[in-house]
Amino acid sequence: MAHNNHHHEVNTRNIIFVIFLNFFITIAEVLGGLFANSLSLISDALHNFSDSIAILISYIALRLSRRKSTIQKTFGFKRAEILAALFNASVLIIIIFFLFKEAFIRLFHPHKIDSLLMMVVAIIGLVANIIGVFLLKKDAHNNLNIKSAYLHLITDSLSSIAVVIGSILIKFFNIYIIDPILTIIIGLYILSESYFIVRDTVNILMQSTPEGIDIIEIKCAIESIPEVHNLHHVHIWQMTDKDIHFEGHIDVCEDYRTSEVAIIIKKIEELLINRFGINHTTIQVEFGICSDKEIIKTC
Repeated sequence: MAHNNHHHEVNTRNIIFVIFLNFFITIAEVLGGLFANSLSLISDALHNFSDSIAILISYIALRLSRRKSTIQKTFGFKRAEILAALFNASVLIIIIFFLFKEAFIRLFHPHKIDSLLMMVVAIIGLVANIIGVFLLKKDAHNNLNIKSAYLHLITDSLSSIAVVIGSILIKFFNIYIIDPILTIIIGLYILSESYFIVRDTVNILMQSTPEGIDIIEIKCAIESIPEVHNLHHVHIWQMTDKDIHFEGHIDVCEDYRTSEVAIIIKKIEELLINRFGINHTTIQVEFGICSDKEIIKTC
């Protein structure tokens, strides 16, 4: 089995600080939204909350990745982050539909909003998000896990800017309808992001072939190796969003010695990691044994 691990020492203190910072923003915006009667602040709070969970998942993933596998858990705890992401996204989708219902009511019956309180709370959220962006910027260049959290914070900042602009329009022009409109816009964004998270996590849990991986292309590439006659019984799946696993049977052209087989397997492993990004491989080598040479075993 081949493994491709690149370790970068991530500043976990910064991540913990950003998690607490985002939870603080969430609480502040929920309270601010309730007191200011602003749905857009509450929807932005949900946006921050979802990203707080995303960053927390990133942190947990870093911690769990350092834990060794056991006899009972041979894959360790890698799927924990996938389960958490699925739960988080599913709950958000349900909440967003409740916000949509209230937003559509307010479109036709606008409520008076404390625009000054709305503006102050949104600015606090914006400043806090910008601080988080700077704290994670360095590690985001070296760690894909942290990069995803970093991008979440950037979208949070843009969302806060939209709410600030909305509060200005309400204060100076009394355009109260802008609040439910912003709620719907932010909600649609969260809904789309949540949908993709649910889709990807379900695909991972169902052990589907990862998006962008073409099994036929892999078959052709491996069978182009002179010593390989046929590739069959292929399975490709993801353990997490980063770990792609491959297993398959190869029928070799001759009855090679064990040392020669090891060289063939090494060639296949290097091809899979360099060309397809597959970092875990299990290969069963055969010579004229298996009569079923179908690429996917159907039973």
